[in-house]
Amino acid sequence: MALAQIVDNTAGQADVAKDFLIGCRAAWQEVNNQGGINGYAVEHLVIETDASAGSLRDALDLVKKTAHCVALSGTVGDRAAGQLVGLLKQTQFNMAHVAPWMQNSELDGDAFTFPIFASRQEQIAKAFQQLSVMGVAELAAIYASEQEYTQYRSDVERAAASLNIRLQTYKPAGDLALVGKKLTVNTPRILLFLGGTPELVQFLRGIDKQARQRYVIALADVNLQTMMQMGASRITPVMATQVVPMVNASFGVVRAYRDTLGRLYDEPPTPQSLAGYIAARYTAAVLKRIDGLPTRQSALLAFQQRQPIDLDGFRVSFNAQGRSGAYVTQSMITPDGRLIG
Repeated sequence: MALAQIVDNTAGQADVAKDFLIGCRAAWQEVNNQGGINGYAVEHLVIETDASAGSLRDALDLVKKTAHCVALSGTVGDRAAGQLVGLLKQTQFNMAHVAPWMQNSELDGDAFTFPIFASRQEQIAKAFQQLSVMGVAELAAIYASEQEYTQYRSDVERAAASLNIRLQTYKPAGDLALVGKKLTVNTPRILLFLGGTPELVQFLRGIDKQARQRYVIALADVNLQTMMQMGASRITPVMATQVVPMVNASFGVVRAYRDTLGRLYDEPPTPQSLAGYIAARYTAAVLKRIDGLPTRQSALLAFQQRQPIDLDGFRVSFNAQGRSGAYVTQSMITPDGRLIG
């Protein structure tokens, strides 16, 4: 029995995809060490793509030809996951698409896709709610590229309006370090950054040159540990939303993740690899409810039931729109490199 994972290996998604994939690999090795799925070993089939339409179509063709592959699990990153939803519909390929790293809630409600992590809209709402409680009245939104500007602008503006937070919008303008240097005294001190880790590092190099202290909020695509490894200055505090518990939490699923990761990989715990671990654990938990060897049809039917599952402290429970919950926390890196939340 095989489970396919489609991975976007392009530069903009590399840090998220790498960690998410490590978490999945750790979980599937753990599942196999514990007897597999109903006694059947799981073959973890990883297919790398560049997230282009042709590359994703080729990946899906490979999955179709792999007769013993019963489901897609843990598609990463967001662009690949979103495009795959449309491609599955277009090709009428009836296969379960489970626990993708998919941030766009506009794709919820699909009969073949089962997102278990909070959407981008929920992440933005969480960040804005906390700012509102703190009495923050204005905010600047910085978009890393035209793609982020097109995809995220309406979500950001809607969340700001709902909480009466004044919003200044900075359109993408090429060199992000230069964008950072050009912020003025009229720019709000708190900045919401819409983009990935490499882009954020570039932006920080610009705002670190300014005398005025700024504070940056990023979303779950940003890996704070990788940000520091890439040489980001610790002058500007950065807080990121995450859609899983803290990696040092006492939940059973987090303890199991840390133990398995520590035994199998020389990698530090990160929210993205914890998300990958949880994605695979959820996939396995549902498949184990099927009698005997799962097939594509029996797997799809099992996931379509959308039954609640408690993964040792991380609860998967789908709402009316077809997405599980709205679990969002925030974490930040301290000047001495510790992750706190």
